[in-house]
Amino acid sequence: MPAVTVDNVLALPKLAAADPTRSVRRVRSVTTAPSGYEGEGFPVRRAFAGVSMADLDPFIHMDQMGEVDYAPGEPRGTSWHPHRGFETVTYMIDGIVEHQDSNGGGGVITNGDTQWMTAGRGILHIERPPEALVASGGLFHGLQLWVNLPAKDKLIQPRYQDIRGSSVALLSSPDGGALVRLIAGDLGEHHGPGSTYTPITIVHATVQPGAQVDLPWRADYNGLVYVLSGAGTVGTEGRPIRSGQLAVLGAGDTIRVAGTSPGLDVYVMGGRPIGEPVAHYGPFVMNTKAELIIAFEDFQAGRLGVIPAA
Repeated sequence: MPAVTVDNVLALPKLAAADPTRSVRRVRSVTTAPSGYEGEGFPVRRAFAGVSMADLDPFIHMDQMGEVDYAPGEPRGTSWHPHRGFETVTYMIDGIVEHQDSNGGGGVITNGDTQWMTAGRGILHIERPPEALVASGGLFHGLQLWVNLPAKDKLIQPRYQDIRGSSVALLSSPDGGALVRLIAGDLGEHHGPGSTYTPITIVHATVQPGAQVDLPWRADYNGLVYVLSGAGTVGTEGRPIRSGQLAVLGAGDTIRVAGTSPGLDVYVMGGRPIGEPVAHYGPFVMNTKAELIIAFEDFQAGRLGVIPAA
């Protein structure tokens, strides 16, 4: 799992050593993501399936895309489709994906890059593998996370952030047993490059077997740990967790993850709950059913954007 790696983890800035006065979060639930297909037929795992919206807030939805090794001609993406009222955060671990949207945003992301699209009042976009990857085949693995917007920001101007893997804050646990990639938000005195409307923190951590990492976590944020690969434990009680599983954590100001097998990679998310009604249907996330109807009407009338010429 390449993402962003380093030759010498011990040379990186270090997280603060575990403080015995801090409260390590306990595990409230562990769920296993079911498999399905998205877009034109690429395999996904629905990471949030079976978890209440109250536990996820401010997040809405997350797909683990792959991990799949495509044969030549097999790579698939999505067709043009609309969004309104939230943000999509696409994190590429292996492979390449192209993005284009009706607001003029877009680009190509690969190992360790993130594309952060704020749909706001409305946008059309497409995500697909480049032609060269379709021809050659190859490994494809990533995540797409949907971050809700509060009512006051749902109709803001769309925007696009291209976050290169080289700009992500790289940190290590005090003993060097974990590599921590801070994509957005804060971990103590360290800051990630992603700019957010909703206060959140997103981390991708690789934890070696027998190692443990304590992530300082704001007490007013929720806490979610999704296992991309491998196996380990999470929480103060050391609850076992493995690939494709999501742990919802309780109150506290520290998230603890330990490795029990080679290749433990976790995606850790948390944010300040918005606490507003959520009306979610298809590609739109609003506050009321009436707002969803307006979103569909605006899309059908072409008010969410125009597909750029080829």
